[in-house]
Amino acid sequence: MNNLSRLLCIGLILSLGACASTGGKTPEEQREAIQSMKSEVLTDLYKVKPDVRAQIKKAPGYAVFSNANVNLVLASFGGGYGVAKNNRSGKYTYMKMAEAGLGLGLGIKDFRVVFVFHTNKSLNNFVEKGWAFGAQADAAAKAGDSGGAVGGEVTVNDMTIYQLTEAGLALQATIKGTKYWKNEALN
Repeated sequence: MNNLSRLLCIGLILSLGACASTGGKTPEEQREAIQSMKSEVLTDLYKVKPDVRAQIKKAPGYAVFSNANVNLVLASFGGGYGVAKNNRSGKYTYMKMAEAGLGLGLGIKDFRVVFVFHTNKSLNNFVEKGWAFGAQADAAAKAGDSGGAVGGEVTVNDMTIYQLTEAGLALQATIKGTKYWKNEALN
C-alpha cells in the first residue's frame, strides 16, 4: 500500500507539473502564453467583479498567476507561473510559484490568482521577495463552465487577492507557504 501511495503522489505531481506549464518552447512563446493567460484571467475577473478594472488601473501594480494544486489527505503541493506588472513603469516581471502545506483535504484544483498591489512597497516586496504564507479553506467541483467553486477575495499587507477556480475537484483546509520568484529565463 505504501508503494501505491508513492506512485499516486508521483503521478499527481507530474500531472500538476503539466497543468503548471506555460506551453511555449522558446522564451518568446512562453511570455506570449503568459500574457494570453493574464488577459483571459482579467477578462473572467472583470465579468464577476467589474469594479476590479478601476482598482487595477489606479493601483501601482498587479500580478496574475495560473496555479495547480494537489491535496493528498494531510499534505498539499502546488506550482504555477505568472506575471507582475508595474503600472507606473509598464514593466512586466515574469515569475514562478510553488506552494506546500499541511491540512486536511483531497483533490486537484486548477485556479487563477490576481494580486492588486495598493502601494509601491507591496509590489516591490512581492517581486523582490515573493513569499506569502496563509491559511486556505475552499471547496471546488468545476470543469470549464460547469460546476461551482468557492474562492474568494482577501485584503492583506496592502494588496487585494482574488482567486478564480478554473477546474478541479477539491475539498481542503490547509495552512501553507507559497513562494513566488522571478523566472530568470523570461526576464
